[in-house]
Amino acid sequence: MIYSISGKIVLKKEKFIVLESNGIGYKVFLSRKSISQASISDKEIKVFCFLNVRENGIELYGFLTQDELELFEILEQIRGIGPKAALEISSLGPLDKIKEKILSQDEGLFYGIPGIGKKKAMAIILELSGRIKSFSKKEEKRDEAEDALIGLGFSRARVKDALDRIPKDIEDLDEKIKEALKILGS
Repeated sequence: MIYSISGKIVLKKEKFIVLESNGIGYKVFLSRKSISQASISDKEIKVFCFLNVRENGIELYGFLTQDELELFEILEQIRGIGPKAALEISSLGPLDKIKEKILSQDEGLFYGIPGIGKKKAMAIILELSGRIKSFSKKEEKRDEAEDALIGLGFSRARVKDALDRIPKDIEDLDEKIKEALKILGS
């Protein structure tokens, strides 16, 4: 799994960039907002990545911050949201502001995103509001365990899934990590 790539932008198109790292050019899809911020230069940038494996190809989606990547991973799991729509939604602003708008059921958040009308926006808000509330409550307690497991080489998505499956009564950090490793190992 590719978590991040550091390199130089050698090509910039409407929906993607080519990021060259150690002589290899990676085609990385970015949101419209991120594309506008990216420029071809000798300066090296770091892009956090999500590798999407499908029947007919492999696509690499890039994010300028870890928060955008985390929100993308949540959005991408929602039925009816494809990776391209999740990419655009995840770049709408700081994670806290997006959470606020979703929890206040502000469907205007999604205006201007191709393929998302009023009905789909409300469906996304309904599904996300429950996930974000539970995500916010668990977030503080999981951070240390999450960081430790990611440091061992597991992907953020797998780590989050494993930590969600741990019984709620386990509070000790070492126990959480042990239980998560059992889940990740199976």
